[in-house]
Amino acid sequence: MTTLNALHQLDLDHHIHPFTNLAGHQSRGPLLIDHGDGPFVVDAQDNRYFECVSGLWSAGLGFSEHRLADVAYAQMKRLPYYHSFTHKAHSPGIELAAKLVELTPETLNHVFYTNSGSEAVDTAVKMVWYVNNALGRRGKKTFLARRLGYHGSTVASGSLTGLARVHDDFDLPAIPVRHLTTPNYGKEARPNETEVEFTTRLGQEMQELISHEGAGTIAAFIGEPVMGAGGVLPPPVGYWTMVQRICKEHDILLVLDEVITGFGRMGRMFGLEYYGITPDILVLSKQLTSSYQSLGAVIVSDELHDVLVRQSAQHGSFGHGFTNTGHPVATAVALETLRIIETEDLVANAEARGAQLRAGLTLLEDHAAVLSSRGAGFLGAVELVPDGPAGAAGLKAFEIAHKHGLILRAVGDALVFCPPLISSEAQIDQMLAALRLVLDDCA
Repeated sequence: MTTLNALHQLDLDHHIHPFTNLAGHQSRGPLLIDHGDGPFVVDAQDNRYFECVSGLWSAGLGFSEHRLADVAYAQMKRLPYYHSFTHKAHSPGIELAAKLVELTPETLNHVFYTNSGSEAVDTAVKMVWYVNNALGRRGKKTFLARRLGYHGSTVASGSLTGLARVHDDFDLPAIPVRHLTTPNYGKEARPNETEVEFTTRLGQEMQELISHEGAGTIAAFIGEPVMGAGGVLPPPVGYWTMVQRICKEHDILLVLDEVITGFGRMGRMFGLEYYGITPDILVLSKQLTSSYQSLGAVIVSDELHDVLVRQSAQHGSFGHGFTNTGHPVATAVALETLRIIETEDLVANAEARGAQLRAGLTLLEDHAAVLSSRGAGFLGAVELVPDGPAGAAGLKAFEIAHKHGLILRAVGDALVFCPPLISSEAQIDQMLAALRLVLDDCA
């Protein structure tokens, strides 16, 4: 068996870590996670941590759901892999597509599988272009996105992401995209500007950009119901009503990225229910399998699907897909994930725990290290008092949290929260108590 010291060195010698300071990693090395226990993970030295962000906003069922492992094993024995090219299919893929259609709005009835949220966004981009070309609207290619929005890190999805670290020295954006002002009332509002006035100003900005670029060049608007990786930023009052009105007015498709907010995170099955959004394309991943398997999905409207069908007849096929599109093990695990979410009433639990989380974060606003808090659904954030250069306070809290049994995520000087859907009332109380100790040490 490889020793911990040997694993540590092998990691430094051979493993490139995503979204990591690679130079800093050479001096500090990895935190080796050994196993999971509900909403907790345990490292190789038997230290136990509550996972405040569900891994990467994704392990809604925690880290030890044996029902998912059993389903995966059974499917591995029956049909471990098959593709869905050239008319092939298998029952888990078919049944999951039908289940997703059942759960989503009646206008969304057609599912395309991917292996991740980034691939799903890339697929949505290609579908939008494909449809517009089929309809003779070949100039309609530009996407509208938002600064601080996160949609992935591949070439197309990373272009839509509005974070500098995803763009810098990667030659992104590489597709036509215009980034609008972040709908963050707390930081972007002008002095004495109300939320309604702020929303109105964002709408005017969107209208002016469309007018400047020409509506005939704008293909789609993409956004998260609540911006996640940008710092858990709920939209201001009336924001999504405004966006939908403008999109409809200018024949701009609406792509809704629910990779983080889907499957109960908002105390609703989807964020679109929370904000009253009717998208043309819905992008899903993460909690679809609780990240026990890699799977994403793109669900499109009947209207768009009709165009895809007609145009594929012209070309002889719909020339897009992946080796593991609709993998039988991944789709079987997704089906079981959805059964568990429904039978365990985890959407209702998320609503209750979300209210508890937001109330607890509000109480922390009396702490000397905290400026403010925010949240929606079972998502939350606390904005810390700056402590030196931008992001220093968040990084400090991130490091200190480990000794108090928490794995946090810092976005600049904000700490963000997205606990597993299975979290109990007592566990959220314990997390909030530990967080106060982290803030005490920070102060």
